[in-house]
Amino acid sequence: MELLEIHSSYLWRNNRSVDDVTYMGVFASSVRMRIAPSPFASKGASKSKAPKNPLAEAKPLKFGIGQAIQPKRNLSRFVKWPEYVRLQRQRKVLSLRLKVPPAIAQFQHTLDRNTAAEAFKLFNKYRPETKAEKKERLTKEAAAIAEGKTRQEASEKPYLVKFGLNHVVSLIENKKAKLVLIANDVDPIELVIFLPALCRKMGVPYAIIKGKARLGTLVHQKTSAVAALTEVRAEDESALATLVSTINSNFAEKYEENRKHWGGGILGAKSQAKADKKAKYAAAAEKK
Repeated sequence: MELLEIHSSYLWRNNRSVDDVTYMGVFASSVRMRIAPSPFASKGASKSKAPKNPLAEAKPLKFGIGQAIQPKRNLSRFVKWPEYVRLQRQRKVLSLRLKVPPAIAQFQHTLDRNTAAEAFKLFNKYRPETKAEKKERLTKEAAAIAEGKTRQEASEKPYLVKFGLNHVVSLIENKKAKLVLIANDVDPIELVIFLPALCRKMGVPYAIIKGKARLGTLVHQKTSAVAALTEVRAEDESALATLVSTINSNFAEKYEENRKHWGGGILGAKSQAKADKKAKYAAAAEKK
């Protein structure tokens, strides 16, 4: 063996026996040496692709009835909406497309946001009493009357927001209302369509407000078509006067102007595109 023919000087220098050297040689031969990879891969080398099956043909998908599965789409257009949603959308579209008489179209011009906030701030000070507050007031009145006081002495005169269509109409006719708020989304609109003309005739300031539900919150109801103030406390007189002057400039003074303006007549996207295309061809024909 080659391992047994080791030079004697190597054994003497390293203080090794023949058996030790034999063991080291066998161990070294059993361990494989790792070779470092080349720093740059060869450009010509490419990954080997798996062979294609010649029996499997690539066919384009056909999305006809009973064929390939349809791709996922946004199907919100095909949702069957509840009836109340369909009705309100159809009503909105009709109000845009059809010609709307001025008496109805004026309800689209509502009080601006800042002035409406001031109006609600004033009206909130005169909200009607709740059932609990009324019960407490009547209890105190009964105790005062039992002591010999009159009803007027027992409790101060209340200053409250008036609501209810028939009640407010009677207040306007008697010129007792100082400011009237009318909701713009009363259904049917015929219930309040005459109120702007009546207020103008009687010289009562009025304003059209967005949302009958907002008026309802003033009077502890779900909705309210109208709300009115008849009297305010002395400290709120100046605020009411300022509010009335602002509201009159937007409604009472523009009443005649609003009577001449019709609403609606707004085309949809497709109809507008057709009209524009027709006008374009007409303009091109005139140039020729």
